[in-house]
Amino acid sequence: MSVEAKLAARGLTLPPPPQPLGSYTAVSRAGDLLFISGQLPLQDGKVVWQGQVGRDLTVAEGKQAAQLAALNVLAQIHAHLGGFERLDHIVRVEGYVTSAPGMLDQPAVVDGASDLFADVLGEKAGHARAVYAQTQQPANAAVILVVIAQVKPGHA
Repeated sequence: MSVEAKLAARGLTLPPPPQPLGSYTAVSRAGDLLFISGQLPLQDGKVVWQGQVGRDLTVAEGKQAAQLAALNVLAQIHAHLGGFERLDHIVRVEGYVTSAPGMLDQPAVVDGASDLFADVLGEKAGHARAVYAQTQQPANAAVILVVIAQVKPGHA
């Protein structure tokens, strides 16, 4: 089953890749690695999930924010590679969670992204991960994901 079909089974569709919010590229390639710039929970050019998890949002809502940011990561990969066939795997995910003081469930929030990757990419989704608590982020985004992915060897 294709990634798009797996997304559809979850009631999701691959969005157009969001445009960068500043003077940088969304994806930079070095050799067989793709460095995906911070992806926010953007939909139609607007940050859908804003504020601090633990104050403005629940952990469950934070997971939804991470899932939407992950969907935007997939959109960037798809646009850069022209599909998912050339994707070898997700190497690393860094999740930055805007958190209220005392909120310690950042790993559970970023599971929203990791779980989506696992569900739709299967064995291509196995990744190392780091999660960070932030008090404030650009555009008041609840979550930002930074991802490194690897292209299959021999696929320029």
